[in-house]
Amino acid sequence: MNYVDGYVLPLPKKRLQLYRRMALKSAKIWREHGALEYRECVGEDLQVKWGVSFPRTIKVKPGETVVFAWVVFKSRAHRDRVNAKVMKDPRLAAMMDSKAMPCDTKRMVYGGFNVLVEA
Repeated sequence: MNYVDGYVLPLPKKRLQLYRRMALKSAKIWREHGALEYRECVGEDLQVKWGVSFPRTIKVKPGETVVFAWVVFKSRAHRDRVNAKVMKDPRLAAMMDSKAMPCDTKRMVYGGFNVLVEA
């Protein structure tokens, strides 16, 4: 089974296009270094009636939305190798300046997951 890095983050709606441009560049870099799949999704139906919503979990402020994203790898070892290459890639380094980030990464939720079911 594959391995997935997943994350959820708050994003000011007015910075959505800037974030999209950065995500497209990031996707290209991750895929070039071996990621199997790269997805970034923007919240649409976030007012759930059960459980704890994403906006509540990451303390979304007025004017913000939620980005839900994941990157798929062959295994955790493959993830570690790919991410090591990605973190050394100068194209990514240019985007990682905290002042240039269009979102609040301090409220980002992140983790690595073993795939339990693949259908």
